Amino acid sequence: MSYRKTFKLIFGFAGGSAAVVFAAAAADSRGYFGEHRGEGASRWSRFAVLHAAQPAWTPASHTPAPTGPGWDFNWDKRDPSVLSNGRKKERVTEDPSSEQDNSKPKATRHILLIRHSQYNLSGNGDTERILTPLGREQAELTGQRLAALGLKYDVLIHSSMTRATETAHIISKHIPGVELVSCDLLREGAPIEPVPPVTHWKPDAVYHEDGARIEAAFRRYIHRADPKQKEDSYEIIVCHANVIRYFVCRALQFPPEGWLRMGLNNGSITWLTIRPSGRVALRTLGDAGFMPPDKLTRT
Repeated sequence: MSYRKTFKLIFGFAGGSAAVVFAAAAADSRGYFGEHRGEGASRWSRFAVLHAAQPAWTPASHTPAPTGPGWDFNWDKRDPSVLSNGRKKERVTEDPSSEQDNSKPKATRHILLIRHSQYNLSGNGDTERILTPLGREQAELTGQRLAALGLKYDVLIHSSMTRATETAHIISKHIPGVELVSCDLLREGAPIEPVPPVTHWKPDAVYHEDGARIEAAFRRYIHRADPKQKEDSYEIIVCHANVIRYFVCRALQFPPEGWLRMGLNNGSITWLTIRPSGRVALRTLGDAGFMPPDKLTRT
């Protein structure tokens, strides 16, 4: 087999390092590293090239190093250790350990963020931007999926915009008895200028105005359970793609300006879990696998 064919095989199966080692061995056998000074010298020259092509193994070079700050357990300003240490004691005889234990959350919050269904983009203003026939089908499918999960939902909160309100009301038919709550803070907007920037997308409102409102919504709804809450809760929030993506970045302590790097289908389910300790997990992001392929949209 020619050296050219051999190089092609090595590049295909073993990568560049193997090719360098093979080339060095071939060159050494032909004397390209200098005069042969005996078998021992040739062996050592080959070893030197092999050593250069394969860097020494160290734990540091094979273990990704953490980047950025560590996890902030007081991200929602509800860490019981911080609250108890900063609280003025009312009685001198009060037991600090007992006070802190009573202020510790014990329940887990499950927050299911639903993006509204497809709507009429050509409508003049919010009131005319109603769900399309396909959008209504999507909402039905999402409601069926939520019902099939068999969870005991505590509340169904929705943005006050028409498309989110309609989506929530259709979903509510599949989970009867769950309280419906409308909230203006959850309306669509531009939470923060995205990075990398985009030129084709220009929000109607300025970032600092929408951002303050959406951040207020995050602080209201995304936090660990109150210490008085005894059982795990399951809450549904029907809102918008920008709001959901921003919530996910903030909850996971990712850079919030990265929110536009994610995409969500209409009627999809994003599931956040917040533990009593303040740990946050993303169980699903934009799950729409329960919908037939011909029902999927992202408008």
